Amino acid sequence: MIKNSIEALKWRYATKNFDPNKIISEDKISILKEAFNLTASSYGLQPVKLLVVSNAKIKEALVPMTMHQKQVEDASHVLIFCIEETISSEFVTTYFNLVSTVRNTSEEILEPFKNFLIEDFKQRPINEIQNWATNQAYLAMGNLLTVCALEQIDSCPIEGFSPSEYDAFFNLKEKGLHSVLVLAIGYRAENDFFAAFKKVRKAMDQSVIEIK
Repeated sequence: MIKNSIEALKWRYATKNFDPNKIISEDKISILKEAFNLTASSYGLQPVKLLVVSNAKIKEALVPMTMHQKQVEDASHVLIFCIEETISSEFVTTYFNLVSTVRNTSEEILEPFKNFLIEDFKQRPINEIQNWATNQAYLAMGNLLTVCALEQIDSCPIEGFSPSEYDAFFNLKEKGLHSVLVLAIGYRAENDFFAAFKKVRKAMDQSVIEIK
């Protein structure tokens, strides 16, 4: 049994073979969805949405779009991180309306920062906005990798896939979204010998610089 966060991170590895017969419980999936929603994001705007795929036929169909990596078929669930293709004034306004409702903050206080963000995103090139949003997706994936480890859920982060094919398959363009990352999650197969490998990391003094 894992007792703390460091043990959990040592236990975690990029799972190569999932046991297709082991399914993550709905309670555990709910934890992951909540953790995703609680992930930090720049300005708090949350420009990332998560597709949670459990349908066996859909997972099978994703294999050729994912460089034929079997993890997406054998995993219990496939999580697809999608970014907003653009950040409109309506998107920003919706966020600040939510802030006002949740925190009971007056419009007078929120208006200056809201207007600043609206103007800022209007002036940014679309590729800069998408790069910014993609960075937020990496934050979300990193958070879920840690939560998976704490919950003893195996995971495999995947960048090797065709975003354009995923976008077309899930009609993401119609939703104003673009896929950027994939995370296969489930439980390791008994024959996944990578699970027994020692974790390879630099010595602490080669990766951490302390300034006192």
